[in-house]
Amino acid sequence: MVGIKDVARQAKVSVGTVSNVINRPEMVAEETRERVLAVIDRLGYVRSESARQLRAGRSRIIALLVLDMANPFFAEVASGAERAARATGLGVMLCNSAQSPTEEADYLSLFAEHRVRGVLITPADPTGRSLENFRRHGIPLVYVDRDVPRAEACSVSVDDVTGGTLAVRHLLEYGHRGITYISGPMHLAQYQDRRTGALNALAEAGLPDSALRHIEVERLDVPAGRDAGARLLALSPRPTAVFCANDLLALGVLQTLYGAGVRIPEDVALVGYDDIEFAAAAAVPLTSVRQPAFRMGRAAADLLIEETGGGAEEHEHQRIVLQPELVVRESSRVSHRG
Repeated sequence: MVGIKDVARQAKVSVGTVSNVINRPEMVAEETRERVLAVIDRLGYVRSESARQLRAGRSRIIALLVLDMANPFFAEVASGAERAARATGLGVMLCNSAQSPTEEADYLSLFAEHRVRGVLITPADPTGRSLENFRRHGIPLVYVDRDVPRAEACSVSVDDVTGGTLAVRHLLEYGHRGITYISGPMHLAQYQDRRTGALNALAEAGLPDSALRHIEVERLDVPAGRDAGARLLALSPRPTAVFCANDLLALGVLQTLYGAGVRIPEDVALVGYDDIEFAAAAAVPLTSVRQPAFRMGRAAADLLIEETGGGAEEHEHQRIVLQPELVVRESSRVSHRG
């Protein structure tokens, strides 16, 4: 590898001059600066980030750990975080826990080893043990898509209780009374909150909690949605409406029902959650609760940058709760009023 001493030797300057050209170019005469840059270009020199980090005592890398990178929702979150980081000269290390507490713990250990500047995380471990251990390293973190007390850390989330209410209230307004909720693992707070919102909508309509049937799946992808759709077909009586806790599940349900000759929305109305790009492009365009994913990622990164920047001493933890929006499309637009 080409080192800074090689550049200095070829340019006939000191190592300190090369360092100034890289880090403080205004301190170097233009002729010298151009000569050093030409050597850097010719030799293909790339500075050692680890060495720079040791000198500065601070990394330029933010870690982002999400539940499922295959979900376009988290891709949008990552895009928002990357935009905020890039605007301040930072990079983002994107990692996927795959909903596994073990993988989450492994990644947190990796982040601590590399002394990342901070961590943006959607936790997978319901016990919180891995995060409790990580906190001992003193590396700041911000919760993404998870609401936590302000005293604990910064967090940026969406009001999922309101989101669940919007979805089921919409189905009730179209006359549905047999509604099934298809969720991801219920140890994740998002899916608990969306069910709470659904039950709130039932209560508004004077209906008991038992009016909402529930199918829980372990994964959050299209194949899991197809499996849930098969379980749905076996229910008796079959529900006239389904609320899915994310759009990938809803798309899988749509595939299974469509393949079984069940008409959407004439026989079963369908509502998803997240409003990913594929929702509007589905065979039957999908009604969905839209989450501002890009804005969520950007806001979380901004909070972390503030906490780890020059004004860190004045930083106060913030709890930001964004509001969801119901986007109505063809998958739910048939009335079932008697």
